[in-house]
Amino acid sequence: MSLSITGSRSELGRLLARSPPATATRNIHINVAGQQANTLLHDGHAWKDFARTALAGTRRATRAARADGAPLLVHASFAFVNAAERGVNLKDPLRSLVETILECEMLALSGPVPACVVRLGYLYGPESSDLRAYRKAFDLGRPYWSGPPKARQYHLHQFDAVSALLAAARKRNAARTLYATDGHAISFTKFMDAFARRVGRQTPLHLPLFSKPLAKVIVYEEHMQQTALAMPPRIPSPPVPGWKPRFSDYRKGLDQVVDAWDR
Repeated sequence: MSLSITGSRSELGRLLARSPPATATRNIHINVAGQQANTLLHDGHAWKDFARTALAGTRRATRAARADGAPLLVHASFAFVNAAERGVNLKDPLRSLVETILECEMLALSGPVPACVVRLGYLYGPESSDLRAYRKAFDLGRPYWSGPPKARQYHLHQFDAVSALLAAARKRNAARTLYATDGHAISFTKFMDAFARRVGRQTPLHLPLFSKPLAKVIVYEEHMQQTALAMPPRIPSPPVPGWKPRFSDYRKGLDQVVDAWDR
């Protein structure tokens, strides 16, 4: 069984490389270029130069899949664009990022190799350097930008992202756009407060919403827009056929992260 990866140096790419497929289509190619930005755990810095790098990565993936003779390209994308497709009015810079994400999907689906798109929820997991940075910040008692407490988003453990991408690698999924999330939308506030308590900060501090003009000195506008972007109430669909998340409960997912760090 052969697996080739575009974006192999990313956190998700390294996990994929350590998880060779057992039953997936032979000689598959998976593109995870750009997925470092698919998380609420950075302050927006991962979006820097995204348009250039994501488009270049997708073009590189289509060429590599063709050169490798892969029968299918699995293109990892972003579940939050579902909100834009359902009519949420976005402003720049987030609107421009969504346009780039959709352009990458179109490139993958219209390329020389049959392809499917898997839109992943916001990623977190033991390999996340951003989550480790939050742990250090909580140790120091620093506040964080949590966004509106009622804006709910879909998350996904890194291990579940890997299993979803591998499960999607079936010829019958060609030309399809699929979703992989934990299925339970929660606010970033709820998610991060739960993490903070697990690393010893029982009362994490939030930057108040009225501090936004000052907070922009350290927090990118993209991050502020994302934490305020509420996903539609219905779970995005269709899901990856035959796949279920191991960590559908974010609390169990966070427990796994902390346990893995403590080993």
